[in-house]
Amino acid sequence: MRERLTIVIGYEDEAIFERQRACFQQLGEPLPIRGLRLDPGFSGTALNALLESLTTDYLLLFQAGAFVEISERSLMRLLQVAEESEAGIIYADYFEASAGQLCARSLNDYQEGSVSEEFDFGPLLLLSHRVVRRAIERCGPIPSELRWGGLYDLRLKIATVGDIVRVPECLYIAHRELQEGTSAEFPLEAIFRYVDPRHRPAQREMECVFTEHLRRVGAYLEPTFVPLPPPEGEYPVLASVIIPVRNRERTIADALRSALSQRASFPYNVIVVDNHSTDRTTEIVRQWASTASQVIHKIPERRDLGIGGCWNEAIFAPECGMLAVQLDSDDLYANDAALETIVRAFFDSEAFARAAWERPCREWPTPRYAMVIGAYRTVNFQLEEIPPGIVDHREWTRENGRNNALRVKGLGAPRAYYVPLLRRFGFPNVSYGEDYAVGLRLSREYEISRLFEPIYLARRWEDNTDRALPWEVRNRYEAYKDWVRTLEIRARQRRNREIGGRP
Repeated sequence: MRERLTIVIGYEDEAIFERQRACFQQLGEPLPIRGLRLDPGFSGTALNALLESLTTDYLLLFQAGAFVEISERSLMRLLQVAEESEAGIIYADYFEASAGQLCARSLNDYQEGSVSEEFDFGPLLLLSHRVVRRAIERCGPIPSELRWGGLYDLRLKIATVGDIVRVPECLYIAHRELQEGTSAEFPLEAIFRYVDPRHRPAQREMECVFTEHLRRVGAYLEPTFVPLPPPEGEYPVLASVIIPVRNRERTIADALRSALSQRASFPYNVIVVDNHSTDRTTEIVRQWASTASQVIHKIPERRDLGIGGCWNEAIFAPECGMLAVQLDSDDLYANDAALETIVRAFFDSEAFARAAWERPCREWPTPRYAMVIGAYRTVNFQLEEIPPGIVDHREWTRENGRNNALRVKGLGAPRAYYVPLLRRFGFPNVSYGEDYAVGLRLSREYEISRLFEPIYLARRWEDNTDRALPWEVRNRYEAYKDWVRTLEIRARQRRNREIGGRP
């Protein structure tokens, strides 16, 4: 095995490296073991130097952050899968040791849309030197100027020339040192890591790496957009605030109060899709609807609806306006001008000023954008700002926003849509990623506009659906987004071929 495998241990301090190296030295056969200091990350320079000096067939790369126990038998199993699959990267399920217990961690299979730099491979990767050389020969070397994205760049290049294979067997034990007060489940901070302003230099680097990948695979979209179709049919109001809700008796009245307090220069209503609540939510909404004519209370006939299905109930309803604006049942608008701000953003300013919104909608101007996304401020239940504070997605640009959207975890909030176009596609009937899927689909052809000043308050509290997600649920959600990205990448490749006249 010595001639076949080099082991590289990524570390942030010497003690971690020495502990992991000692573990390998107990396996019997001496193996080439090196250390790679990850400061500040997998730099292009460090990885290039490592690959240039590599003489074995395979490279086993241990990433920093966990101490790993692995047997000689497991190493042989990884090599066996590598040889039989001829894959470029092999990774495996594992056990995680925490508080004296072993928890099986089943990872997601890699697919074409697994393009986020945060795709979870676990602590170790086995790389085929032969496939790595082929990837670099075909796609070019890892840029030496990369500070954080060296491994990300290499992984995307490997994926264009070979397979990335998961072994659905727990082949090692990972010991993670948890700080006091933290949880082994997916932390809330990880959800917002990619929008943390402190990480913007790294995010810009990742965007550049990913954009080059899209160019290589023929999925990059130039900043040219299809004009929006004019509205068809009749719309009773210009905008509808859409609130899907289930069992939010503590917050739904606040959301309704926020929606109804908007000072708008156009007619609007509020459509609440009450998804068969079992607490007092239905009673509360019914009381508001009985006294406020703007509130439309809908209870679906179907009982199998996720959040996306509830959105469909609203946008296909005859009461829906030409624009549909998001308000989650536990969130608030930041002020009484939020709705006016996001609706105005759809239109040319002069066209908006000339429009007579009380007249029939066939006289209304056609919006410039298929979707407008605002910025929000994260707050606690007492509406006090908490980290990460303002989330504004300033990485979104007209030139590259819809390309980079395939890499990031979400597009921001509040989201507003041009309903005549939205009705062509509808929402997938899921409760996580439904908005992301629609945003990607719209951005494939149409322009999306952004607002960078916070007009929305996203309340973080114990009942948020994405708070402290269990491992299995998080993996299922991430796999769904990867699947959505896979479909979208293929659709964009097909669109580019059609535009280019290729079969």
